[in-house]
Amino acid sequence: MEIGISTFVETTPDVQTGEVMSHAQRLREVVEEIVLADQVGLDVFGVGEHHREDYAASSPALVLAAAASQTKRIRLTSAVTVLSSADPVRVFQDFATLDGISNGRAEIMAGRGSFIESFPLFGYDLNDYDELFDEKLELLLKIRESEKVTWEGKHRPAIHHLGVYPRPVQDPLPVWIGSGGNQESVIRAGLLGLPLVLAIIGGKPTQFAPLVELYKKAAAHAGHDVSKLAVGSHSHGFIAEETELAANKFFPSTQASMSKLGKERGWGPYTRSTFDAARSFEGALYVGDPETVAKKIIHLRKNVGVTRFMLHVPVGTMPHADVMRAVELLGTEVAPRVREEIAKWEAETGGQK
Repeated sequence: MEIGISTFVETTPDVQTGEVMSHAQRLREVVEEIVLADQVGLDVFGVGEHHREDYAASSPALVLAAAASQTKRIRLTSAVTVLSSADPVRVFQDFATLDGISNGRAEIMAGRGSFIESFPLFGYDLNDYDELFDEKLELLLKIRESEKVTWEGKHRPAIHHLGVYPRPVQDPLPVWIGSGGNQESVIRAGLLGLPLVLAIIGGKPTQFAPLVELYKKAAAHAGHDVSKLAVGSHSHGFIAEETELAANKFFPSTQASMSKLGKERGWGPYTRSTFDAARSFEGALYVGDPETVAKKIIHLRKNVGVTRFMLHVPVGTMPHADVMRAVELLGTEVAPRVREEIAKWEAETGGQK
């Protein structure tokens, strides 16, 4: 069971002061968070790609590379790379470079992206949303399979027996599929035999169990060894010494961020009652003291089948010291509890939920 962190490197207004930190400051803070995550024994750190004013990381590979030489064992992944509006050749080159700098710790998490700002920025038509992803994923996988590539598609110039460099340390370079819970996307991941990450940010996490089963059935149908396939989850959360302290620290920035997105997307208001319901044992918020958060992660593993859990923190802008403390508690107190319990459970049951 792998435990880690994901972040979108947000620069939203501070809920107390209204001040907005610079992109540069937040980027430097994230590098410190990655270094700390490595020091406290976390397994993975993910940085999401966005192209708007209130998110600082338009290039996850660069952010991760800044931390690569300061870390030793933590895996470094995008969360996600918006592959539909990117050039797969450049994506592979960037992450192969990161893989070299980190000596084999880079991963790509490829997704369509729930934010669409990159499409007009790079000249793509949203009407081609699905077709772009399918085509570019095909090319990305072809590049990782072979040093010399010959390929032709609709949305990118053809490649005729050209080399793509540098080559990564890992062979193959890990490519995960990020999904918000769409059946088509989990089936695609299964048929391709690629590891899957589910964004579980609402409702009951156990409701995602049928999607995991669908993913495994698709993989088995395609002849892949299901026992070797990883399933990850990405969920909002925060950890402090006491559960109510964690909730009170995490709610203001979460409410501000979710309310802003809700206004853009036509959602209802984000209230404290919404927040408190989501942090219940069956809810999708992993907020509380270390024991509370550990129990929820264990419940997710046993009932949904995830083998990697990524805590998304912060949501909105929070004090850097609070985020660092949450990272520390996840690594030193939550992860050991989870690993110990899951190891016992797997020894007793074989890991079958």
